[in-house]
Amino acid sequence: MVAGELSGDAHGAGLLRSLVEMVPDLEIHGAGGPEMAEMAGPGLRDWVEDAAVMGVWEVLKRYGWFKQRFAEMLAELKKFQPDLLLLIDYPGFNLRFAEAVKRECPQTRIVYYISPKVWAWNKRRIPVMARVLDEVLCLFPFEPPIFQAAGLKSTFVGNPLVDELEEKRLPAAHREERLVGLFPGSREREIARLFPMMIATAQRLKSSDAGLKFEVPAASAKLAAQIRGLMAEAGDLITVTTGGSHSLMQRACCAVIASGTATLEAAYYGLPYCLVYRVAPLTYVLGKMLVKIEHIGLVNILAEEGVVEELIQARAEPVAVARSLGGFLESPAKRETLQARLAETSAKLGGKGAHQRAARAVAEWLARP
Repeated sequence: MVAGELSGDAHGAGLLRSLVEMVPDLEIHGAGGPEMAEMAGPGLRDWVEDAAVMGVWEVLKRYGWFKQRFAEMLAELKKFQPDLLLLIDYPGFNLRFAEAVKRECPQTRIVYYISPKVWAWNKRRIPVMARVLDEVLCLFPFEPPIFQAAGLKSTFVGNPLVDELEEKRLPAAHREERLVGLFPGSREREIARLFPMMIATAQRLKSSDAGLKFEVPAASAKLAAQIRGLMAEAGDLITVTTGGSHSLMQRACCAVIASGTATLEAAYYGLPYCLVYRVAPLTYVLGKMLVKIEHIGLVNILAEEGVVEELIQARAEPVAVARSLGGFLESPAKRETLQARLAETSAKLGGKGAHQRAARAVAEWLARP
């Protein structure tokens, strides 16, 4: 097994919990995070703190380190001769590793859990995946036909996000009519780029409706401090919490949310929102050249239509965002219409039990002669 980020570690551990019940005599080697290491035992090492780097420049700076880990893991796999290699997300490393394993250990079956989003940004990788992988286990229902068209066995197992969000569902959630949620993302650069705009939006809305309340959930204490620093001149306009994003998604009347997983989470809870996305101009131009999809929001991609308003780059500014949120605040009917469409779209994520279904698919490969 190989996972290289905390999210992949959580998904890998979830799959393992089910798999060890189905195949109790498993011997597991590889690399992942603390949750996977706890489930797998001494054969799997925790490397995510060092492996989880983002950005081309960060990877290039540590090229030698990654090259060494790659060689070590390939040597370990050749010695271990596993029946199955299970790769979890982390495509920059894992797809290259799959190619090397296919070449060096052709008898080892290779299954990929949490498909890389090659349908969005690098379709040239699909034929490579079809050549080296035995099966890909997908989180979204539109993914299997893409891989199957290339001759790759592909199965929709559902999205483990459903299980996680159900665990955090409030038993008696009540939406506050005048509470607006602000979700500026979970990275410092993202917050620096988007939260000042959200403050200006809140000021604009508050000037015409003094009864409005605003709340922002920071992903960590460090990010909460950054947010409070940006609010220095805004007074007590916005309540800042550390954590609590899922609670706010169930209590707020509407929200503005940075593009990312939070938009899918909010949709699952039926929170009306608009999506905002803003990056450096050069990054956006390069992204437009590489990413060939009509929408950037996960909900809109899943629905294959524009369910949620997307305010991108120059459109992610206070006037436009205030106008979008104002529409929700002024019209319960508009909120209800969007909530119905969000429920319909979220249902496409599949029911609870994604990890169990993924584990069952892996167990079937292990049972083959």
